[in-house]
Amino acid sequence: MSSTESATTSSPQIKNVVLVHGAFADGSGWRGVYENLTARGYAVTIVQNPLTSLEDDVAATTRILDAQDGPTILVGHSWGGTVITEAGTHPHVAGLVYVSALAPDAGETTAQQYEGFAPTPDFVIDVTDDGFGFLNRATFKAGFAHDASDADAAFLRDTQIPINMSAFGTALTNAAWRTKPSWAVIATEDKSFDQAMLQHMATRSGAKIATVSASHAVFMTQPEVVAGIIHDAARSALPVAV
Repeated sequence: MSSTESATTSSPQIKNVVLVHGAFADGSGWRGVYENLTARGYAVTIVQNPLTSLEDDVAATTRILDAQDGPTILVGHSWGGTVITEAGTHPHVAGLVYVSALAPDAGETTAQQYEGFAPTPDFVIDVTDDGFGFLNRATFKAGFAHDASDADAAFLRDTQIPINMSAFGTALTNAAWRTKPSWAVIATEDKSFDQAMLQHMATRSGAKIATVSASHAVFMTQPEVVAGIIHDAARSALPVAV
């Protein structure tokens, strides 16, 4: 039985889900996951990260967590994993779901997660004079969303939000995965991160790992699978007192 099928066998006690997008993206890519989860009865909120600093993105996420009326599953894609690792100590958070996402430890930076792992030549970041990064337009689909249609990949490419590259050098204060149960969705065709890097971070965090054949844009190209794992997390995590 697949995780998506098993997700329908019992009702979760946690009904709130907060979705956090990564760098070079906005919240619109979560549309399919949002629709799947809301159809299951979840209250879903999507954070819009400013991508100006780790502190600013954590503040944006915390603002949404403050507004939740009960225990919440906090989900992050890519850079959003760094954000939920820092913000996930919030008392409303009952569990964390990392979707092809970064998971630094306290005292570590995002940039340090890449050390010792293979480069990803299709994932090309162009940096502006003021220190903000965009994904290269010519290699965007190959590096970020090769399994998306040309139209969907173009939409993702053209709705990019640049990230302040200094955010990758900011050390975390918290590592929420040390105290909260975690799940990790690893896209096996991810061209943005080395597979060994994703496996290392997920294993270190003690996450329950699920693999799916997809690109880095798994949150958009495989929304049913991602939503099913979030549902599994909501069934499995113990509700927190709010």
